[in-house]
Amino acid sequence: MDTVAERAAFYRANPQRFAAEYLGLSLKRFQQIVLFMMNLSTNFMYLAARGQGKSYLIAVFCVVRCILYPGTVICIASKTRKQAEEILEKIQNDLIPKAKTPYLRQEIKEIVIGQRDSYAEFHNTSRIFVATANENSRHFRANMLICDEFRMVDLSIIDTVLRNFLTAPRYPKYLDKPEYAHLIEENREIYASSCWFESHWSFEKAMSYFVNMLNEDVESATSFGICALPYQISIKEGLLSKSRIIAMMKEATYSEMSFYMEMECLWWSDADGGLYSHEDIARTRKIKYPYYPPSIVPSLSDKRIRIPRKVAREYRILSVDIALMGSSGGHDNDAASLFVNFMMPATGSRYISNYVYTENIEDVRADDLAVLIRRRFEEFQCDYLAIDARGLGLPILDLLMKDLVDPMTGEIYGPLSCCNNPDIAARCVSRTAPKAIWAMMGSAQFNSECALSLREAFRQGVIKLPITYYECEDILMLLPNYNKFSPAEINDLKIPYMHTDLLENELIGLTYETKNNVVKVQERHGARKDRYSSLSYNNYVAKE
Repeated sequence: MDTVAERAAFYRANPQRFAAEYLGLSLKRFQQIVLFMMNLSTNFMYLAARGQGKSYLIAVFCVVRCILYPGTVICIASKTRKQAEEILEKIQNDLIPKAKTPYLRQEIKEIVIGQRDSYAEFHNTSRIFVATANENSRHFRANMLICDEFRMVDLSIIDTVLRNFLTAPRYPKYLDKPEYAHLIEENREIYASSCWFESHWSFEKAMSYFVNMLNEDVESATSFGICALPYQISIKEGLLSKSRIIAMMKEATYSEMSFYMEMECLWWSDADGGLYSHEDIARTRKIKYPYYPPSIVPSLSDKRIRIPRKVAREYRILSVDIALMGSSGGHDNDAASLFVNFMMPATGSRYISNYVYTENIEDVRADDLAVLIRRRFEEFQCDYLAIDARGLGLPILDLLMKDLVDPMTGEIYGPLSCCNNPDIAARCVSRTAPKAIWAMMGSAQFNSECALSLREAFRQGVIKLPITYYECEDILMLLPNYNKFSPAEINDLKIPYMHTDLLENELIGLTYETKNNVVKVQERHGARKDRYSSLSYNNYVAKE
């Protein structure tokens, strides 16, 4: 038993050696250091670049801690259940099969990943379980809290729900003896994520960990640790290739801001130099289910995603920023962007703009784009169409102002006329065509008004956007027969969430300058603003 005590003490002081020698796991040097810091600190924060194996390392730490400290209860919490369950999946599918010794398999009694409960039980009474970070999780108790992708969780949930899990520390029986009273343990908190915006509460928390780590009181039982590891260390350790990074930068959806935060592991300052802040936009992302046109997902009839009938005093606005050449044509910042707004009456004369669908179209002929616009107009039963009327927009307008045949359905769409510009309305082939088109004639003054009006709409909270792409999986899984959908259908369902994420990145990444009381908005080099333009047109018409 003396040998057991010595060996246990040695491995508790050197968890990276335990992972290698007892569990037979091969860890990179940086993983050994982070694992050591996780075990050393009662409060630890790990900021990691995408693809660095963050979930894998957390899984290693969980099994090491559970084996070396019998009776440990670890809660893994995340904004979405699927994200939290990834840790258990790593243990089940990566650690156990790849371990070079049989001991990890022998230590674990069972692993359950189900719809109601997900947990791992150890023979020594240690336990790892999953909790979704919301108000319904108040009943859980643990000795250690691991909050994965913590930046996506509301701070109030962390402070009032998750941290309250830590009611009592691990209490082995030897603590009943007075001579061991000094060995009482502290509960632990670990936060893991990529970096985010400086205006977000997660940046303040990271800074507090940094300050506390530097100014640590040696007399205190509470210790802090924080590390941020960018993509270069992933390349150095062979977890990521340099060619993959280059390919990411060449993708049409590449965002300098996202790369800065998620790969370079740096916090983005959105407080200075921009019209739109993450804080203003994030509070508007409330729509759980977009509405999908029948031509996108014809097999789905669930009322949560089916386009509903209009209600009294409702207006529906389709907006399009025109571009015909996409990334494959060498125009990386050109795409036709489409937004659908269901304007719903609120209190009094107030309206809320619900952007229930969005998509981007690249590399398309003018006649095909006109048909697609007209198809979406009919599918969503829109009242108005806001469209860029300069440059490439005018030929598209001419096509919309005459009969169009949809080759997909054979349907004939009648002409639409312009309601805000008599000169353009005169080009319509029919004098009785519905006056539904708002021709957006860009000018310095008009563009400035659009930009400021959109900022005010965000600040007043009269806009609602779909929730984040990160959250959509848990929401979509509630649809009947979701697990039977093809990968293409699942991708189609996720597109509005993805494009809304890209919209947010566009808005925050815009710069502006003011001259003669006119605001000029510009995208950064290589970035886009097609989504911004379309949204600002839509908001302008909604305001009118």
